[in-house]
Amino acid sequence: MSNVRINASWKKAVGEEFKKPYWEELTTFVRKQYETTKVYPPAKNIFNAFDLCPFDEVKVVIVGQDPYHGVGQANGLSFAVNDGVALPPSLQNIYKEIHNDLGVTPLPSGDLSRWAKQGVLMLNSVLTVAAGSPASHKGRGWEEFTDAAITALNANKKHIVYLLWGKYAQTKGLVIDRTQNLVLTSGHPSPYSVSLFYGNHHFSKCNAYLKEHNLQPIDWH
Repeated sequence: MSNVRINASWKKAVGEEFKKPYWEELTTFVRKQYETTKVYPPAKNIFNAFDLCPFDEVKVVIVGQDPYHGVGQANGLSFAVNDGVALPPSLQNIYKEIHNDLGVTPLPSGDLSRWAKQGVLMLNSVLTVAAGSPASHKGRGWEEFTDAAITALNANKKHIVYLLWGKYAQTKGLVIDRTQNLVLTSGHPSPYSVSLFYGNHHFSKCNAYLKEHNLQPIDWH
């Protein structure tokens, strides 16, 4: 499985995963899904989060669950949508918190590649989903792969800010060494739990930590 099309720095970091039995089962399942039904994101964008944010450049990790399942929404980055697509409620709430925390108004576009290119790994736990069917590709092996990505970061890099919103993301982040990195937790920004998300100042805390460790802060516009 060495022909996986993913950024070279990530292939070096997690390449052993591509030799494991679960990966073969996962790729067989995913390939068949793309051949027989509508799946998001488009196949070329499955590893978008990794391709836009090489391993060596990761400064911040934002963990999501699985891609949006609506038409034209998912682009391979957690919480993001394609340019020109209406902002989903969670992303609207993230933008509101950025405004309240930093006093800046994020750009209207939900395409967050502008953050990814600054070192924000926007990592969904599951990287594909069937159209109109949330969590339909859960438990197929993606979680093992994205766990390996977090484990590789934890083992080889320090001074990363992990933004873990909601119980799911927090569980996924249990492996992270809190003495070498900054882990910020809160409720999920979805409308159901946004009261536990607002007012935590994660974006200003993130930038303060990066500056403290002589790293360029993120422009959250």
